[in-house]
Amino acid sequence: MACHDCMGQVDLEKMKETDIREADINALADILEIKIDCDLSSTEKKREFIRQIKNPYLYRQGEYVVKLSFADTDATLTDRLKEYIEHMAASGL
Repeated sequence: MACHDCMGQVDLEKMKETDIREADINALADILEIKIDCDLSSTEKKREFIRQIKNPYLYRQGEYVVKLSFADTDATLTDRLKEYIEHMAASGL
């Protein structure tokens, strides 16, 4: 990305690879403290969220540390939940 306040792909990859066990909990942004102006455009809201959260893959929610990761697949959460429920029903659970 060309703009100075946008994250590059290298930055995002580095953030994604941050080890949760090595994170300083006091240095992580708390998502409960994020405030976004509703009057901003969708793009500006996203930029403001990233600016405040610092690392969208690793942050706090109160006293808990949250690490996000995504599988490289076309399956949606709905697909996976449907498979899980069907498996549970077939297993008699």
